[in-house]
Amino acid sequence: MTWLFLVLILLAVLLYFLSRKLRKDSGLPGGRIVSSDTKMWGEQNTHPLFDGSLGLTGKPDYLVDIGNAIIPVEVKSCRTPETPYDSHIYQLAAYLVLVEKVYQKTPPYGLIHYPQRTFQIDFTDELRDNFLSLISEMHRLENSHQIARSHDEPARCSRCGYKNICDQRL
Repeated sequence: MTWLFLVLILLAVLLYFLSRKLRKDSGLPGGRIVSSDTKMWGEQNTHPLFDGSLGLTGKPDYLVDIGNAIIPVEVKSCRTPETPYDSHIYQLAAYLVLVEKVYQKTPPYGLIHYPQRTFQIDFTDELRDNFLSLISEMHRLENSHQIARSHDEPARCSRCGYKNICDQRL
């Protein structure tokens, strides 16, 4: 009976370290997972975040509650860059703004996890202002119907969200 107890203890310790490694590999900080848009950590609350005043909806890969803050985490499978790509930073900025709106708490930062490295992006006033300016410009262009379309890539054109109403589609 003692050997069974030792095997169970050993198995528990092994599973503990395996779960820590998987969490570290995922780029998640310590804390409780509030939401997951991946199946890696089981099905969680996957409802999108929404801000009607900005016309913005999004689902970060993870939301982690680390005490007084909800931290969005975006996981990327592309090669690990020296610094995060601007498009990934602005995607994370959208999630930071949405978390602030939905949870009524300003997250101090968000995380972008690449295969080899995780970047912490501070949620500064400058990042918020730049993101809100970008969204405002996107809405202005969309409403003006003066969007510069690229028709050099038929495959991209076929996946475009405006293809059903576009008079320039390929």
